[in-house]
Amino acid sequence: MLWGEPLADFAAHVQKVRAAAQHQDRGPRISVSFRPIVADTEEAAWKRAAEILERVRENRVRLGLPLNDHAPANAGSQRLLAAAQRGEVLDERLWTGIARLTGAQWNSTALVGTAEQVADALGEYHLRGASTFLIRGFDPLDDALLYGRELIPAIRERIAGLQRRHAG
Repeated sequence: MLWGEPLADFAAHVQKVRAAAQHQDRGPRISVSFRPIVADTEEAAWKRAAEILERVRENRVRLGLPLNDHAPANAGSQRLLAAAQRGEVLDERLWTGIARLTGAQWNSTALVGTAEQVADALGEYHLRGASTFLIRGFDPLDDALLYGRELIPAIRERIAGLQRRHAG
């Protein structure tokens, strides 16, 4: 299980895991986690991302939590924070704003865009070895409804198209 990292970093981790597993005659499944931010238009999705960032920032200030100079102890958070240092948006859709603000203490990267754009981005992770996706939103109930109505069908369509293309 990996958190949402840039595509090249994700692919490198998958290769390492598969190489180590091969020595044990194992074929692991790879899961990657994201917090998708989906809206009807790309512009609306990025606006929502900015609103979420401000809400998280306000909560951290209210609770007296740090906003910068993070030094996470675990390797996963260190990798996410290093990616966030490379830019707020990587690979076109991977948004690192929350990871940077929180010190990447948890699954804190998002794919931002329309359902189809996010599904396309997830398809790229699938092509690089992801066998499952763990997705959760910043607004649990509303996001769960939106994912079920729009995002999950778009993901299924995208992955099915990729599988048909590779089978033929």
